[in-house]
Amino acid sequence: MERIIAHSDLNCFYASVEMLRNPRLRDVPFAVCGSKEKRHGIVLTANYPAKGRGVKTGMANWQACQVCPGLYTVPPRIQDYIQFSGFVRDLYSTYTDRVEPFGLDEAWLDLTGCVPSFNAGVQAIAELKEKIKRELGLTVSIGLADNKVFAKLGSDMKKPDAYTVIPRADFREIVWPLPVGDLLYVGRATQAKFLSKNIRTIGDLAQTDEKHLKRWLGKVGLVLHAFANGEDRSAVAPTGYEAPIKSVGNSTTCPRDLKTDQDVKIILFALAESVSARMMELGLAAQTIEFSFVNGDITYCGSRQCKIPFPTNISKEIADIAFQLFKKCHGHWPYPLRKIGVRGCDLVSQNAPRQLTFDMDIDYLENAEELERNVNMLRQRYGNKIIQRAIMLIDPHLSSLDAKKDHTVHPVGVFTGSGGVSVQWGGYTTQIIA
Repeated sequence: MERIIAHSDLNCFYASVEMLRNPRLRDVPFAVCGSKEKRHGIVLTANYPAKGRGVKTGMANWQACQVCPGLYTVPPRIQDYIQFSGFVRDLYSTYTDRVEPFGLDEAWLDLTGCVPSFNAGVQAIAELKEKIKRELGLTVSIGLADNKVFAKLGSDMKKPDAYTVIPRADFREIVWPLPVGDLLYVGRATQAKFLSKNIRTIGDLAQTDEKHLKRWLGKVGLVLHAFANGEDRSAVAPTGYEAPIKSVGNSTTCPRDLKTDQDVKIILFALAESVSARMMELGLAAQTIEFSFVNGDITYCGSRQCKIPFPTNISKEIADIAFQLFKKCHGHWPYPLRKIGVRGCDLVSQNAPRQLTFDMDIDYLENAEELERNVNMLRQRYGNKIIQRAIMLIDPHLSSLDAKKDHTVHPVGVFTGSGGVSVQWGGYTTQIIA
């Protein structure tokens, strides 16, 4: 049976919701931006008048105002966006029970078996597009193909308020002339590598010898080659499906640049306590700890990770290991840090059998875990400040963040069993990678 896969992408979603709330913004160049005061001042989305003047998602507020003088900005209202995202998914569910979200504003829909033919699928997405506009006042771009990768590509080809169909028989004429950077999972670094090999279009990638791609990119090169040839067979997850969690992390743009080891320790403990609490809630422990950072002027970023001998979800151990990683990669302080993050990966059940060693203090581990649970219960009931580490009192400004309370989790994988999403909100980035 021929697969019929759609990908729906709400146009300028956050900005569109704001324009529904305030119609006077429709003809005014404006952007939804983070807080300048909290140093989270980046453009989350902009309307089309602003985009037409060069405003792009991810720009710093000051950059957006430079390219578009007089730009009007509004703060984000996440609950409104979640509410409207739910309304749209309710409409999706009238067409199929296989709807796989990709963030708040995008989703794949598997129409196979829900419509009698591919041509009927074209009629269905045209009807869905008009229904979303009529009932919710939002516009959407939809792609239709026989696989998820090309459906996503189609939704990006025409914006706003449009749909693109990529039939199996015609995909080479439609897809192969497109820039290789348009293909899902081809990021900036991979695109630059392809360009250095004179691979400029998706067709170039599709016709490149797989041996070369494997030598240049490893297994990822083979996956991208399959995508370019329309060979993606990954399934659309059923509505409500949650992929297994493979990592839990928090990162934050700090209230000020970090300049000393003590600064880093304060933020690391705040982040590690959030990671620890959420892993305990999930009944998980990490076998690998990762530290990530961004420098003060946002010109350099990096990450380091290490495998640990004994799985842990204890915040002090997570923070101590992350600090050791920091010292290895940044301990000589070549520049201040603007943003740091901590992540626990290679997750296992916290009740899984553990290999003991002769020098392991089992009593300490059991007592530390019990203490951690009690502290988490107190904070959940009375707030994060009810009990704090002494180091947090050294700099109340730095330690003012509550990483667990302010983070937002969207556990949505790009494909079942692979991929993932990292969502930034309120200055905190939460990663749950499936």
